[in-house]
Amino acid sequence: MKHTWTYANIGGSTRVVIKSGKDIQHLAELDEKLWTVLACPVSGLEIPDESLALIDNNHDAKIHIADVIATAQWLCSTLQNPDVLLKGKDSLPLDAIKDEAILAVATPLAEGGVVSLAAVKAAIAGVSIEAQAAPEAPYAADVIAAYKACQEAYSQYFHTTKLQSLGLATLPADAAVPGLTEEQFAEMGKKIADYEAGKTAAEAANATALSAAQAQYKPLEKLLLLSRDFCTLLRNFVSFQDFYAKRGKALLGRGDDKDSPWAIFQAGTLVIDQRACNLCLRVNDMAKHNAQAPDSGMYLIYCQCTLHATGEKMQIVAAMTVGDIRNLKVGKNALFYDRQGRDWEAEVVKIIDNPISIGQAFWSPYRKLGEWVSGLITKSAAEKEKKSFADMTAKLQTPPAAGQAAQPAPFDVAKFAGIFAAVGLAIGSIGTFLTSLLSEVKDMHAWALLIVPAILIVVSGPSMILAWMKLRKRNLAPLLNANGWAINADAIVSVLFGNTLTDQAQFPIVKLNDPFAKKGLSTGSKWSIAIAAILIGIAIAVLTMYLLGIRLVWCTC
Repeated sequence: MKHTWTYANIGGSTRVVIKSGKDIQHLAELDEKLWTVLACPVSGLEIPDESLALIDNNHDAKIHIADVIATAQWLCSTLQNPDVLLKGKDSLPLDAIKDEAILAVATPLAEGGVVSLAAVKAAIAGVSIEAQAAPEAPYAADVIAAYKACQEAYSQYFHTTKLQSLGLATLPADAAVPGLTEEQFAEMGKKIADYEAGKTAAEAANATALSAAQAQYKPLEKLLLLSRDFCTLLRNFVSFQDFYAKRGKALLGRGDDKDSPWAIFQAGTLVIDQRACNLCLRVNDMAKHNAQAPDSGMYLIYCQCTLHATGEKMQIVAAMTVGDIRNLKVGKNALFYDRQGRDWEAEVVKIIDNPISIGQAFWSPYRKLGEWVSGLITKSAAEKEKKSFADMTAKLQTPPAAGQAAQPAPFDVAKFAGIFAAVGLAIGSIGTFLTSLLSEVKDMHAWALLIVPAILIVVSGPSMILAWMKLRKRNLAPLLNANGWAINADAIVSVLFGNTLTDQAQFPIVKLNDPFAKKGLSTGSKWSIAIAAILIGIAIAVLTMYLLGIRLVWCTC
């Protein structure tokens, strides 16, 4: 009878849900085209390496669908009911084990009818054998070390001596002379070589014997490791159930959130710019990320991380899915917490700029314009400062003519009178303009006041539309592909789902006095300034229409 699968909308796509042991039993019947993942690497995942090695049946450093199916079939043949795999525990009741050989090994280790992985590992560590004795060393350890240090030089000495006796070479005058004959040197070398060969053989024999004595526990250890980890891999292989599950809190040094599962590719949490990014991946190959990561459509922050306690280093990429760009830039320092709760020092080394939110896209044109204007002003000011400094130093370096003292410039009354006249003319022109402007406003339609919002939409609209299109298509698949995964379906990060992947700082609404705040500007004054700015904007819009010859009258209907 054909197995009936359960489907669900996971991440905006229809995917198969693994809900029971029956699903695991019939895994081989699931069409490969319905799997979310076709293959994944055995490194860089948040599953212990010893468990991944057991699933990687052909030891090619990749886990394929065939490996997952073979592991599922072995587990189902070993257990009475594969439903116990859904619990993800590293202990099993004895009555859950069907394989008689494994059950016979598990029974003496069980406590209260339950055998645990800890008990099995303790049993493996406690295995003892009658070790094969290594041969006795022919010389003291320091003598053997001295022989190895001089072996090459002494061998060369004896070889050159033979050639010199044949007239084919000349021994250097400063050559070190061994304190023993060539025969003694050769005999000493043979004894040391025989001793080391015997020692290596004894160590290999002891390792083989120990492995054979521990072998009886290995199937039980495999069963308990896979009982704990196999279903976790399966959920992240068939449907990405863990990734799209309801988000828990950021790690922030407290260890993994047990109440809300994380995907096996999520490496931890990056805390930066008053936000905590929970979608962080290890970077296995930066060249592949450079080629594929821009296709994800996400704002990506690449960091070089260092674990201060050990000096260990790794690279990560974090997706920023909430807020604005603000102070995010290359060189910024941050803190990264891995899934074990260890904190790493992080430095931003690269940023891939994509929209973070619609709000950020609205202000993007103005931010870019501000950066351009700021750069222009800075450049102009620097050039003027340089010219002013050059002129000043040139005057200081030029001495006055002989017999002449530098005379201060006389006060130019006419010049300042002209300045005052110009200022008065400007004020008069502004008054005339305002009077003219008020008269024009009377002749305008009321809807003309909407021109300011219209201008804002014209400027920000294209950026917002482009951002909306990109935000709808944000896809995790290119990042996983760059890490060696074979992704068979899109892993869309929608706006609503993206909001759960980044936590923002939340402050209580309180009124606090800043002792260093600038005095004299009350809240009312600030609102007055804001309203004045809006009115000025409207005035500029009206002036633009006036200059273009657009004359409107108030609607009288």
